[in-house]
Amino acid sequence: MSLYPTIHVKSREGRRARAGAPWLFSNEIEMPALPPGTLVNVVGDDGRAFGTGFFNGKSLIAVRLIDGAADATVDAEFLAVKLKRALALRERLFETPYYRLVHSEGDGLPGLVVDRFAETCVVQITTAGMEALQAAVLEALDRAVAPRDVILRADAPARALEGLDSYVKTAKGEAGRIAVEENGVRYFADVAGGQKTGWYYDQRDNRAFIAKLARGKSVLDAYCHTGGFALAAARAGAAEAAGLDSSAPALALAEASAAAGSLSCKFVKADVFEELERLGAAHESFDIVIADPPPFVKAKKDLETGAKAYRKLARLAAGATAKNGFVFLASCSHNIGPDRFAAECATGIARAGRTARLIRQAGAGPDHPVHPMLPESAYLKALVYVLD
Repeated sequence: MSLYPTIHVKSREGRRARAGAPWLFSNEIEMPALPPGTLVNVVGDDGRAFGTGFFNGKSLIAVRLIDGAADATVDAEFLAVKLKRALALRERLFETPYYRLVHSEGDGLPGLVVDRFAETCVVQITTAGMEALQAAVLEALDRAVAPRDVILRADAPARALEGLDSYVKTAKGEAGRIAVEENGVRYFADVAGGQKTGWYYDQRDNRAFIAKLARGKSVLDAYCHTGGFALAAARAGAAEAAGLDSSAPALALAEASAAAGSLSCKFVKADVFEELERLGAAHESFDIVIADPPPFVKAKKDLETGAKAYRKLARLAAGATAKNGFVFLASCSHNIGPDRFAAECATGIARAGRTARLIRQAGAGPDHPVHPMLPESAYLKALVYVLD
């Protein structure tokens, strides 16, 4: 007898899942009347077993597979094995314990993200299935890492799509401002009140790349959050480093980091589009301009509006970039593909009257592994151009 209810894939459906993708959509399965987050077995119309997954009838992604075997026992021990596997990879990649420890489907744990800051772990749960396993997740994290502090950031917008409420709480220890060490820079982050988990590890390698270009140059970090690119540039010897953001709390953390590290940076609270417009009109420019905005395409229905915003941002950023300077453009919207994003950036730069050479195409760092059959997990797109 099966441990879990069985969900059947419709005839001629589930093509991506048959090829190894971990998602099944609501139109691909016979929808049962089961509570959100129920563990289920998934079987094809030909009798093929897809494995064990989480079901949520409220979500377009109705099943998220967590194991290739049917009736997998998904408990603290199961999760601890996967967490230790994720930890082993990060320990090979990084010398210090500052990284994304778990990257959802990329680590075989759908709906779970864990960022590690030495003795502090910030846990994001975005699916009903993982929410139901919250106690097991915390137990598994103790077994694998034994962090001193654990903060639950159950406030991601994606939770609404799963029918989940939003909250932030301290599961263990204390929450508040912590230090983050990255590429030789010491930053500060607010793990309880900041955006996402308080920090963006995904841009680590891109920050290092830009820092190599920054010595003796002027640098503008638009959407700087807590100063990631600007502070890295300042430490690398930038002649001038400035950051723009609309969040006063984030800028306060950036200023505190600059002061603690004796780094010369100027941070300004401003609307990025308005400030870039002003810089262009005043013919003020920087040798390096970074534009790493929040997601402009939060859902597929926002694609055209968001694409237009990326095009405009590229135009304005190019207009504020000096001759033979560099512009860095990024998108964390998985709903806009890399080709479309690159096309909008190229169009925006051309509309600024600039010619460009693309010298770098990148994504997130290796602590954000991508499921090879799930291109959606490769959400970050980063492009670096040199402008003539």
